[in-house]
Amino acid sequence: MKKIAFSVLATSALATMIAVGDAEASTSYTVKPGDSLWKIAAANGTSVSQIKELNSLQTDIIYPNQYLLLSSTEAPKPAPSQPVTPTNTTTYTVKSGDTLSKIALQFKTSVSSIQQLNNISSHMIHPGQVLKISGSAPAPSTPVAPAPTPVPAATSTYTVKSGDTLGKIALLYKTTVTNIQKLNNLSTHIIQIGQVLKISGTVQAEPVVPDPTPSVPANPANLVYTIVTGDTLSGIAYRHRVTVDQIMKWNNLTSTMIRVGQKLTIGGSGEVAPISAPAPVPAPATPVAPGSSIYDKVISLAKPLQGIPYVWGGSSTAGFDCSGFIYYVYKQAGLDVSRTNTTGFDARSYEVSNPVPGDLVFFSDTYRPGISHMGIYLGNNQFIHAGGDRVQITSLSNSYWNSKFTSFKRLYAAD
Repeated sequence: MKKIAFSVLATSALATMIAVGDAEASTSYTVKPGDSLWKIAAANGTSVSQIKELNSLQTDIIYPNQYLLLSSTEAPKPAPSQPVTPTNTTTYTVKSGDTLSKIALQFKTSVSSIQQLNNISSHMIHPGQVLKISGSAPAPSTPVAPAPTPVPAATSTYTVKSGDTLGKIALLYKTTVTNIQKLNNLSTHIIQIGQVLKISGTVQAEPVVPDPTPSVPANPANLVYTIVTGDTLSGIAYRHRVTVDQIMKWNNLTSTMIRVGQKLTIGGSGEVAPISAPAPVPAPATPVAPGSSIYDKVISLAKPLQGIPYVWGGSSTAGFDCSGFIYYVYKQAGLDVSRTNTTGFDARSYEVSNPVPGDLVFFSDTYRPGISHMGIYLGNNQFIHAGGDRVQITSLSNSYWNSKFTSFKRLYAAD
């Protein structure tokens, strides 16, 4: 009888040890594409609020390769990586589009090594940031064109023009949104046309970006267009079925910067319009009125999608990311839109001061610098978006989203 009792006790102790081992094995997790906090919490027997508290997360937004702590039994540190051969420490200046993973791969090191060298507790980095790197970058296989030489700023102030955002101005002057806000005592991202801002930085020569609109022969000779609030050269070119390069050539422009009230000539003398070219565009397009059939469809299609999980890169009812959600809803409503990211949608739309339900709302500096999140405006200070762990309706008065708000815009395709 004693032998049987001892055997039972030993078996119980062994099971307890195995259970403890299993619990410890699931105290951390590396985010994979398609993951959400809700999905990770459900798979690991915990809650979204517990994961956010352990990892000091203020929002539900996560990204691939992010390291998450799932239990307080383990110190918050990245999973051990392969041993790295000691190398000399060098420095690297972060460029637009960089991530810690991309930099680590380039220098044959690890994300955790870069984080430790620079006392970084998250994966957030920004253009212009200087990082210490333990490793050596491989020699480029092809010659790399030198970066444009910064032109010293002629003044320490900047007057806000139509279409400007703090992110765009910061990029132009090679500074940060936070720096501009501090210099001007700004508590939000909202700026106004004609507002004078103090700027510390150097002006980066603006590259001429090829316009995505297919090349079409010139319009009938010498139409005159007067620029209104929200106009961009790409938008004017799109509506007149010409290219940005053609407008710049006809008007002897050396940059894509334009101003409200400026008059532009559309079409060169003696050039013949194609048969498919539209008639001269008269006044600017009338704003889409609330209740219009397209925007009614956008709203009616968007609201029933609430609760569908957030999936990185998703653009179907199996899961959406923020831009995939916009693409799906507008496409289903009958608008001619292509699948792109937040930056692409921003470039294909123009700013509106009086938004109507169905227009777009943009946010900056969420998980990366610049335009990085978007949703559909519903009216009454609310918008619907794929954010956090699902499609949901959120108030623009929310302290987090209010601080990231950039602008209301309307797709050119909606006009």
